[in-house]
Amino acid sequence: MQNNNILVVGGAGYIGSHTCLRLAEKGYNPIVYDNLSNGHEEFVRWGVLEKGDIRDRRRLDEVLARHKPRAVLHFAAMIEVGESVKDPVAFYDNNVIGTLTLLSATLAAGIEAFVFSSTCATYGLPDSVPMDETHKQAPINPYGRTKWVCEQALKDYGLYKGLRSVILRYFNAAGADLEGRIGEWHEPETHAIPLAIDAALGRRDGFKVFGTDYETRDGTCVRDYIHVLDLADAHVRAVDYLLEGGDSVELNLGTGTGTTVKELLTAIEKVSRRPFNVSYVGRRDGDSTTLVANNDKARQVLGWEPQYDLAAITESAWNWHSRRNG
Repeated sequence: MQNNNILVVGGAGYIGSHTCLRLAEKGYNPIVYDNLSNGHEEFVRWGVLEKGDIRDRRRLDEVLARHKPRAVLHFAAMIEVGESVKDPVAFYDNNVIGTLTLLSATLAAGIEAFVFSSTCATYGLPDSVPMDETHKQAPINPYGRTKWVCEQALKDYGLYKGLRSVILRYFNAAGADLEGRIGEWHEPETHAIPLAIDAALGRRDGFKVFGTDYETRDGTCVRDYIHVLDLADAHVRAVDYLLEGGDSVELNLGTGTGTTVKELLTAIEKVSRRPFNVSYVGRRDGDSTTLVANNDKARQVLGWEPQYDLAAITESAWNWHSRRNG
């Protein structure tokens, strides 16, 4: 009988751990490969942990030989846009060299199914909103460019080496496991929802809004917030799709609904029932005005449908963050 092992690279991190939960619910056996630089050992609750770096080919070969996974899911990237502008070298080293090393190990192990965690940042500034998968890719920061380079490699590996892949372009991942077992935990934290919740909880002085002069309905940036459980569900569907023989494809993962920063803060104030200090400062380098997904293709290819709205996202995030550290 064929094993149901799935290698989840970066599986101790935020989206990776929620995907391990969903894989286990669907009868798969997640094998977490993580160097724990951004992941958390406490989040490895579904399947075993193999410690290792994606740039370590010998260690990857060992783990692949031991577990013989049927597919690889790759989440192990540096993701903070602002940091990518300050230190592009680190982003190219981890995101590009690491991904190419992982791809070489995957091919050598005879694995033909690869799910790649990509981003709407590969599109850059929107020509039209909502954005679909045919939108031109012109990333405006090193983070987006490293993901775009990896997408191009995957397409070539598919054409010339037979590696079938699903490229999943996330919009803004948010929320937490509804039972509060795992959630969003970055050190340092840079994402809007956790930062605003920490402000409401009194863990930080307040919340900074970067830019109020964008051409949006209230002058602040618009983002498409997608619940991490919806993202996890899409990844498991992508595994199913590839294991059933599906062809390579790239798909947007978002709700199709845009939320301004001000609207997000209102939603968090509502769920926390605590007003908090908000300061308005200038625009931040690398920020796009409006990023909203057209998700029709993911619905058609994977039968995927987002289940959670902004209220569910902020409520689950509030439950997780307010329970952590009291």
